[in-house]
Amino acid sequence: MNHAALAITTPIGVVGAGAMGAGIAQIAAAAGHTVRLLDNREDAARQAIETIQAQFSKMAAKGKMTAEAAHAAGQRLHPASAVAELADTGLIIEAIVENLEVKRQLFRELETLCDASCIFATNTSSISVTSIAAGLSNPKRLVGMHFFNPAPLMALVEIISGLATDPALAQSLFDTAKAWGKTPVFAKSTPGFIVNRVARPFYAEALRLLHEGAADCATLDAIVREAGGFKMGPFELMDMIGHDVNFAVTQSVWRAFYHDPRFLPSLIQQELVDAGYLGKKTHRGFYDYAANAVRLPPQTEAPLALPTHITVCGTSKAATALVNRLTAAEINFNTATAHDSRIAEVDGVVIFETDGRSATQRAHATGIQALVLVDIALDYDKASRIALCLAQQASTKAHPAAVGLYQAAGYAVSTLNDVPGLAVMRTVAMLANEAADAVNQGVCDASGADTAMQLGVNYPRGPLAWADDIGVANIQTVLSHLGAFYGEDRYRVSPLIQQAVYAGRTLHG
Repeated sequence: MNHAALAITTPIGVVGAGAMGAGIAQIAAAAGHTVRLLDNREDAARQAIETIQAQFSKMAAKGKMTAEAAHAAGQRLHPASAVAELADTGLIIEAIVENLEVKRQLFRELETLCDASCIFATNTSSISVTSIAAGLSNPKRLVGMHFFNPAPLMALVEIISGLATDPALAQSLFDTAKAWGKTPVFAKSTPGFIVNRVARPFYAEALRLLHEGAADCATLDAIVREAGGFKMGPFELMDMIGHDVNFAVTQSVWRAFYHDPRFLPSLIQQELVDAGYLGKKTHRGFYDYAANAVRLPPQTEAPLALPTHITVCGTSKAATALVNRLTAAEINFNTATAHDSRIAEVDGVVIFETDGRSATQRAHATGIQALVLVDIALDYDKASRIALCLAQQASTKAHPAAVGLYQAAGYAVSTLNDVPGLAVMRTVAMLANEAADAVNQGVCDASGADTAMQLGVNYPRGPLAWADDIGVANIQTVLSHLGAFYGEDRYRVSPLIQQAVYAGRTLHG
């Protein structure tokens, strides 16, 4: 029940008629509120309203709303020419330039004009809500209300409380966002809030893999999409966002956390920014977007012969999927109980799922020279691609045997240079670790973290739920091995994960 939601009779003020401000105005008007839209650029508010009204008409033409509702929603939008025209609104949402002093100045002016009952909201994506509110005589009335672009289409809204925010007002905006058809989550005002913080490893680990020569961009993107189940790979996503924007967010979070190595910016991305290769908008980033450019395909192994002797070991998800896929392909194989975590044995080659060590390191530790590691997949039965790597101690026959097995099971196979954690496992472990730290530090709860990442950046699964599925102890092992291999604090294990392992519970438990 939305008992605390603002009544639709409450007029809403929106400051900033850019893409985000106009999107928020569209949402509020569609929900039934009278909206006053203000922008300091001449005629910008009127033009934005005309665009929104045209959008309502398109929605009516497509049957997404009635013609009457579209007309009524459009008529609820009004341009404002001065801040004073927002004085009688019940909620004012700011979506202006990301500059602390400019935002403070706006809210200070509003505070002198508006009734004390008017709620102030900032749509900031990177500035501390606490810092913005500190410029007010009554900082309790300011709440973060972070929509995602494009606001009318993206379901997520982060409701952010600064140090002084009145919890009742945060709850009211949570319920209001819900009444507007959005999915809100609560967050505390810390750098990056939920999404921009927890998402950093998605880019950071891919950039490190590229830096270490694990594979090229196209191959890593394909693995993350086709094995990991993500909508886009990290490199194509950074190109779409724009490297100036993505790099600036990474730098902002890194500085705000006092140079925590988890958020360390990449020299590779710095070079792209310095060169002006900002992605799609400049027609050059990790990929070339020129009209005549040829996109190189991901590295995929050419078809190889089926191994002579195949034994699938144990009942892990990876092994079970191999059984299912080989059976469907009518390929003969044996099964055996796994006396360790091996997935399969093919012509004397032992295949393990990655545990955060390199294949070479694991071969040394186990004494198994013919050792191949395979990356995880979101769904081994449905995945179209799998990644693997080979121990340096292995003979030249080991690689074709492993590749032939997975090709026979219907996977496209990409071979990475021998890096610890491979691509999907390393990415998921670090995403889960960052989400766990956000929960552990009171930024959000576990459900909020997973919801935010699925709705805010379209992840195929919430990082914490994914970690529970992989096994929290396995995630701890992967992170510990990565930390030992690199000798860096970047891979330190979140206390929440450690405590869950000790208690024998899940991260959602």
